[in-house]
Amino acid sequence: MVEKQELRHIAHRLALIFLMVFALLTTVMMVRMMLGVPNPEWATFASTFACFLFAILHAGTRLGWKQALTLLVLCFVISLFFESVGVATGWVYGPYHYSAKLGAKFLGLVPYLIPLVWFMMMYPAFLMARWLTPHLHSRLLQGLCLAALAGMIMTAWDLTMDPLMVKSGNWIWEIPGAYFGIPIQNFWGWWLTTFVTFGAFLLIWPTQLDSRPAEKVANARWDRWVFLSYLVIGLGTGVAVVVEGLSGSALVGLFAMAPWLLLSWWKTAAAIDPTRME
Repeated sequence: MVEKQELRHIAHRLALIFLMVFALLTTVMMVRMMLGVPNPEWATFASTFACFLFAILHAGTRLGWKQALTLLVLCFVISLFFESVGVATGWVYGPYHYSAKLGAKFLGLVPYLIPLVWFMMMYPAFLMARWLTPHLHSRLLQGLCLAALAGMIMTAWDLTMDPLMVKSGNWIWEIPGAYFGIPIQNFWGWWLTTFVTFGAFLLIWPTQLDSRPAEKVANARWDRWVFLSYLVIGLGTGVAVVVEGLSGSALVGLFAMAPWLLLSWWKTAAAIDPTRME
């Protein structure tokens, strides 16, 4: 038991170190962009990997390592499958293809970096949805609501991220759409990918739907670090699109992401100190 507790503390410390590395890299990249200084290609890979490591370490200590690894595998397989089908056929998101900027590709279709990005954003969306989904008598209905809400929280980020990635030449839409050149179908595809992933996860681990007040109090402060990672990602993306001349998408992203972040923070505040909410 002592050894497990020590390993848990080590995982906590490592998670926070990787979060700080991610925040520092994101800050440096934002400053360089505002100064008009190009960021090296490795910076995107390094910041993404640091955020991914934070997410998986947090998930391991928060959900349990079996559950965290199950979520990672599901996220990797489902997102890679959906993306591969999307690139090959134009289904799911609309017709598009990736450039060579994001590194080696699975079957020449989807960069291996992409599933890592899906996980590092799906996990914060899942925790926020857990806090915001009300307790329902039907476990099936609660699971559907949680997966659907997580899909909305996840997709909110893409409203800013996708215009940036297109402007940067990371992927190209064959038929430009109505939203900054992006088909509306893309956002439905994002929601669907997230919904299917969490639907599968909750079918395998339905105990993740259990709502125990004591557990929520114990995890409220720890979960807030994940909410901060969502904030850092949103700020980094927002600054980048403004620098790229896409301030409209930054504004949309602000109104799409901020409510989920604020509501989640408010819910954890109620758990940490219920007297504040009276």
